[in-house]
Amino acid sequence: MIEPRSIFVKLVDDLVECADDDPDLTDGIRWIDAQAQKKGITFYDMVFEVLYKHDTNTRAQVWFRTRS
Repeated sequence: MIEPRSIFVKLVDDLVECADDDPDLTDGIRWIDAQAQKKGITFYDMVFEVLYKHDTNTRAQVWFRTRS
């Protein structure tokens, strides 16, 4: 059985490879890498943190709109 972390790492690696053709994606990856270094965490952990925060914020906005 493939571990979820292995799948995540593979997806991130594929995304990094695609960055060669997308300057905005390249800039984003560089920013994430710099943030990871500042925090002393791995690049993959920082990607997860960014995606998790984005998902949380999106869900909060949807929840807020449906409550108003």
